[in-house]
Amino acid sequence: MGALQMSDSRQNFHLGKTNGHVIEEIQGLVRVYSNGSVDRLPVVPDVPCSWALGPDVTAADVAIDRASGLSARIYTPRVQGNYKSLPLIVYFHGGGFCVGSATWSCYHQFLARLSSSANCVVVSVNYRLAPEHRLPAAYDDGIAMMKWLKHQASYQNYHGYHDANSWVYRSNFDRIFLAGDSAGATIAYYVATRVLPIDPMYIRGLILIQPFFGGENRTVSEKNLAQPPQSALSLATSDCYWRLALPVGSTRDHPWCNPLGKGSPRVESLYLPPMLVCVSELDILRDRSMEFCKALKKAGKTVQQLSYAGVGHAFQVLNNYPLSQIRTNDLLADLKNFLSTR
Repeated sequence: MGALQMSDSRQNFHLGKTNGHVIEEIQGLVRVYSNGSVDRLPVVPDVPCSWALGPDVTAADVAIDRASGLSARIYTPRVQGNYKSLPLIVYFHGGGFCVGSATWSCYHQFLARLSSSANCVVVSVNYRLAPEHRLPAAYDDGIAMMKWLKHQASYQNYHGYHDANSWVYRSNFDRIFLAGDSAGATIAYYVATRVLPIDPMYIRGLILIQPFFGGENRTVSEKNLAQPPQSALSLATSDCYWRLALPVGSTRDHPWCNPLGKGSPRVESLYLPPMLVCVSELDILRDRSMEFCKALKKAGKTVQQLSYAGVGHAFQVLNNYPLSQIRTNDLLADLKNFLSTR
């Protein structure tokens, strides 16, 4: 485990480059050029781990795999607690698999609040981005993160940590939760289907916030739910993300996109922990998330579905709706309750 001051080299925006013509673009976020180069525009600032932290939480940046660039930002609440007392959330950020970072200020603020309010350790994962690293690269990074955590748990059990302020010392590796929003929720889901159970860890729950699933057949909300200018996700944007993220030539019914598609494993056959699925009323993915929950419940899985009125995709990190702050408070309370009952 290596500490570092993390700056995200994936945010590779360079003015004045000659890269040929633009072949794919998500306005204000990412451009892909004919020569294969990619520009990610600095729409959200990267911040150091010490930035704007309140008195109740600490954060540190850790290198997981320097060869692949896999890293994490780890938040630990400053609370009184015994050895191995705190639940641990492994959190994957959103961004359509193509943008986003654990160092983005919006995720830094949200996850610091989550760590403090829910009294938990949060491991915020920086995974490889498409189109340079198409799926399953992000899923593979999620698996690598879980293997790394298994190593940390083994070291804790067999060698011990004597620093009471260490996140490893404070974490209960028998109470791990996989979580994420948007594409990060999709990563959390696919990681869960591939790693459970992992001894000596026990994954107690799966938290999917506005999961970014897709399919060739449009849902009603995808077809009819008009998006305001401040929306984080339109149908055209969603389609572009999938074109950049999936293997070249794949359709949106690929198993890595559509968990209910014909090529995907039957949900009944999957070992899945209890799930919390958070759905936004104004999100174009609303109906797809609800169909997902319905299929899981029909298969006998434990699923709690919560809806948030008056807000759309990524409201909790982008604060892009009038009710965002109120609904974010509701979401944080719901996450705390989910953790406390498992």
